[in-house]
Amino acid sequence: MWRELAGEFTDVQLSEGADSEQVRMVESGLGQSLPRALSSLLLETDGIADEYGTDVVWSAERILSENLMLRSDGQHRELYMPFDSLLFFGDNGGGDQFAFIRTPERDDIFVWDHETDSRNWIAPSLESFLRSALGNAGEDWYR
Repeated sequence: MWRELAGEFTDVQLSEGADSEQVRMVESGLGQSLPRALSSLLLETDGIADEYGTDVVWSAERILSENLMLRSDGQHRELYMPFDSLLFFGDNGGGDQFAFIRTPERDDIFVWDHETDSRNWIAPSLESFLRSALGNAGEDWYR
């Protein structure tokens, strides 16, 4: 499903899918399950980059490392509201990052603005998010 969706857009870069052990490692490392849609996507393609090379959806390994860093970095704790309720999975190439809300669990996608620390709703699902992110040029398509 995800490869077919990405194939609707020009110059999208896909990779081999993650294996189920990699997905389990992310869940174990974060202490929470991944949204079903994200797990499914990672198993088909371990990340998606748009025509400009921006990692709209990160690899499983990067999802784990970025979330652990954001949740544990002392400087981030001083500057920003807590990130524990968010599960970051991609970015816009300019510093803003895309996330699912995990507490409470939701399928909605939010964007975290790294300059203002705002967290704004941008899509009702991963599919809708990808159609918008891959179908609109520029790093600030969601504004």
